[in-house]
Amino acid sequence: MIGPPPGARVFLACGVTDMRRGMDSLAALVQQSLGADPFDGSLYAFRGRKGRLVKCLWHDGVGLCLLTKRIEQGAFPWPTTPTGKVVLSPAQMSLLLEGLEWRRVQPAWRPTAV
Repeated sequence: MIGPPPGARVFLACGVTDMRRGMDSLAALVQQSLGADPFDGSLYAFRGRKGRLVKCLWHDGVGLCLLTKRIEQGAFPWPTTPTGKVVLSPAQMSLLLEGLEWRRVQPAWRPTAV
């Protein structure tokens, strides 16, 4: 599984995004709706209406990258907030891209005795 680079800032665009958009119109959406710079090295993630498709926009220092992931069963867990965006850690984004619930991560069970 490919995840975001360590130390990268990750932003989720809350709500529904038209998945027919390409990298240029998603970059414009980052600037206009989220009030951020799409060329700052952060990862910006967008989800479609059905919740099965996620597009991520990332500038790697050389050019814009558009990454797409579709899950076959279920939907990506996505927040709804009035601010329009949510900040995640790279670890939370990796969980989200796996289709797992990233908001309530349960610690792994550890044995108490040998």
